[in-house]
Amino acid sequence: MASVAEPVQSPGEQARLLIEAGLGPRILTPNDAKYGARIESYGCNSAKLRPACIVQPCSTDEVAQAVRALAGARQPFAIRGGGHTNWAGSNNIAGGVTIDLGCLNSTRYHADTQLAGLGPSAKWKDVYAELEKHGRVVAGGREAEVGVGGFLLGGGNTFYTSSYGFGCDNVVEYEVVLADGRIVTADAKGDHADLFRVLKGGSNNVGIVTRFTMRTIPSGPVWGGIALRPMSTLAAGADATVSFTANMAKDPDSNFQFVVGHQPRFGGDVVINICNNMAAVESPEAFQEILALDETMNNFANTTLQQVLTYASLPTNYYNIWYTMTFKNDASIIMKAAELHGQLAKELETKITDHDFTSHVAFQPLPRLFVESSHATNEAGNVLGLEQNEGDAILMQAGISVRTPELAAWADPKLAALLEGVKTFAKTIDGGLLPWVYLNYAHPSQEVLQSYGPENVQRMREAAARHDPGGVFQHLCPGGFKISAIS
Repeated sequence: MASVAEPVQSPGEQARLLIEAGLGPRILTPNDAKYGARIESYGCNSAKLRPACIVQPCSTDEVAQAVRALAGARQPFAIRGGGHTNWAGSNNIAGGVTIDLGCLNSTRYHADTQLAGLGPSAKWKDVYAELEKHGRVVAGGREAEVGVGGFLLGGGNTFYTSSYGFGCDNVVEYEVVLADGRIVTADAKGDHADLFRVLKGGSNNVGIVTRFTMRTIPSGPVWGGIALRPMSTLAAGADATVSFTANMAKDPDSNFQFVVGHQPRFGGDVVINICNNMAAVESPEAFQEILALDETMNNFANTTLQQVLTYASLPTNYYNIWYTMTFKNDASIIMKAAELHGQLAKELETKITDHDFTSHVAFQPLPRLFVESSHATNEAGNVLGLEQNEGDAILMQAGISVRTPELAAWADPKLAALLEGVKTFAKTIDGGLLPWVYLNYAHPSQEVLQSYGPENVQRMREAAARHDPGGVFQHLCPGGFKISAIS
């Protein structure tokens, strides 16, 4: 594998390469007002790095031109889709070139096939708005501002995972720009079937996807909303979460998130429940144990998909730190995580005297049903490796949002320690700690691809060697989780 060349010091050099490739009108340099606007448009402050220049291709051919120019000159680059991933370097680069796919944001529904073609930078709120004109929807993101590309390349847990598998399982075709600038179509049975599989959860190890073609499903009203509850409901809520997870096969239209949060500007500690039924069944049986808990407010109603997207929105212009893990469907582990979060929240309160921060631990069902639905929808398979989870599980996301890089540097190891504390406790329970790490919630220090299992790691290695023998996406494109980093 080739190594990264030293970055050219003059920011004009990268721009010159792209101008010579015919992309002059697509380039933004630090002197351009639009350059600053694109940097500020990242939702998380950690991602607001300053590349030497930004190139904004408006077609797949132009993406290919950019890749050929940069790879040929061994120049480092980043790939930006929706720009939602929150760690530094995931979708932007300091001193290199950011390939900003913001122009590739279309959503096109094909009535004859009931398929939808999605651009990688389309936001899910806009995808749903367009498809709902045709009475259709796709198994996509659960937050309005998340982009299509990163979500699907990370697997993608959706409102519909119980019925249709992960978001990636619903992709039937990828249009991909490879490291040498070739444009190929990857599907389940063609010459690039290996590429098709490893793109389903494998991050950006083999190319830039410029179009995702997805199955659609009928759309309609949904029932759901958010409830705020006092901390006195914590233990009963943990039990209800375990019960809900164990019984998801009885009501695959219902989905749920159980969150323990600390929001000092809104009263401090709180339990949050996000409940949805995608068939618009009001207060379904699956939620009765949860709905019986004491509450301070709820906005449950028959509503629209667009409305429920807003309930999981991230605060903008903060430094957001995330870690994730998976454990057995066990209420005692949820309670341990909540206990450790409470201790962390007190440290945050002491350190951040203006109280301008938030923190949480969020718990989402990850039942064995998800694996079965994934297989039923996608016979070609993916590389997520969830088959390793032999029983029902819980996916945990732990997060902190703070205002300054200094506070982020202080808080990061604190959150990492919380995660290690939960892991240590989970190991005391038979089968309590599970290996799988969800890419879309992971901290850059976490071993995501390794958690998919050795067979899937080997599939990704082979696909990367075949489609990118020069290691362009391994060594010139540092964002994402890299197969070459696994020893």
